[in-house]
Amino acid sequence: MRSDTLRVPGAHLYYEVRGDGPLLLMIPGGGGDAAVVDPIADLLAEHFTVACLDPRGYSHSTLDSTEPQDQRVEVQSDDAYRLIAHLTDEPAYVFGGSSGAIVGLDLLARHPERIRRLVAHEPPCFAILPDAEAQREFVEEVYTLFRTEGLAAAGMRFLAGIGGTLKPMPAPADLPPRVAAMMARLHANSPIMMEHELRQFTSYIPDIAALAGVVDRLVLGSGRETGTHLPARPAAELATRLGIEVTEFPGGHSGFTDEPGAFAQLLMETLRAPVRS
Repeated sequence: MRSDTLRVPGAHLYYEVRGDGPLLLMIPGGGGDAAVVDPIADLLAEHFTVACLDPRGYSHSTLDSTEPQDQRVEVQSDDAYRLIAHLTDEPAYVFGGSSGAIVGLDLLARHPERIRRLVAHEPPCFAILPDAEAQREFVEEVYTLFRTEGLAAAGMRFLAGIGGTLKPMPAPADLPPRVAAMMARLHANSPIMMEHELRQFTSYIPDIAALAGVVDRLVLGSGRETGTHLPARPAAELATRLGIEVTEFPGGHSGFTDEPGAFAQLLMETLRAPVRS
């Protein structure tokens, strides 16, 4: 594995690359870190050049500004576009999980020529749901708890509201050094995500018209254990609007860490499946 940084407007993006073959860009979820894909990256690297980045303002990816800034979907999407162009002249495969799936949807809608296939796993774009106002109030409640009672209270309310579909994090003392270091970075990223990303990303509305024109390159995924809980509902709503099916992946919202072997196998098959007519 090698790591490097890419200069983009307003930031330096840290990214990691391993393997050989067509490019597969992995976009982590909110407050994410390139190392979160470790459980499946080596498996996928047998067939792809697997790249993953720290989104701007998180972990090793630094902002030019000395203060955190509100995250914007289109800015992270532009970052992904620039990283793809930096790494290959060919269209890339893209996998996005959670907020990373929202970034992937925006990337596919605005730059379809650079995407061979996108797998968007449980994008939390709650604003497209029929009960969008109720979900906006839920997110505002989480944010208010963060500002008044702290990260732990906000995190507990958020996890309860999404149906307990995320596995608890292991104790740092039980982890290998690289994983423990990643967990420390994720912990540092969490308040930035709560303050500058949660409300902004969950209010994003995908460009349905643009996605309808490239639906043959889009796979919407949800976790088997997520069921009909909130994290799976936007994918189901998008699939209905676009006239496609949702692909069920092993595990829950964090399926690629819940069941990495089975998740990686299905992801590889899904990425390489024949294009729908």
